[in-house]
Amino acid sequence: MEIMKQSALIVIDMINTYDHPDAGLLVPSAEKAVPRIARLIDEARRRKVPIIYVNDNFGEWRSHHGEIVDTALAGPHADLVEPLRPGDDSLFVIKARHSIFYETPLSFLLSQLNVDHVILCGQVTEQCVLYSALDAHIRHLRVTVPRDAVAHIHSDLADAALRMMERNMNVTLLNTVSVEF
Repeated sequence: MEIMKQSALIVIDMINTYDHPDAGLLVPSAEKAVPRIARLIDEARRRKVPIIYVNDNFGEWRSHHGEIVDTALAGPHADLVEPLRPGDDSLFVIKARHSIFYETPLSFLLSQLNVDHVILCGQVTEQCVLYSALDAHIRHLRVTVPRDAVAHIHSDLADAALRMMERNMNVTLLNTVSVEF
């Protein structure tokens, strides 16, 4: 019997206080991406597609995902977090480095869910999204990145990162309205 493979929506680093040196450059891009990411989350929920939040712990090693969410919602940019708040059915993986895979249980989780296709959205395009797309590619996962559902710090680097993902990692780039779960 063949096991049915499926997609998963992965929301990268969007549970954020935006209390870091690059926040001033990141927030305007995040403001544009948040409604599109929220649309992807709603559609994934409607279709019962796994939603996995992979998020920095900001060096707080005793924190858990609820505490990370509460801290972000209490911050000055709660308006960027509230529309993306994880639901009871959402999964949460804490990371400490750029890639969503680096020393996290994400690969194992994806295999347990029979996921062969990841849809990456979130921030930062030229950092965590780029490195995560590469790590997904080398794990033989199909990767989609909705270019309008990722936020950047530097637009020129984000454009270059998206081109690299498409050319070197066979990532499917499209707009949110064209995403197929």
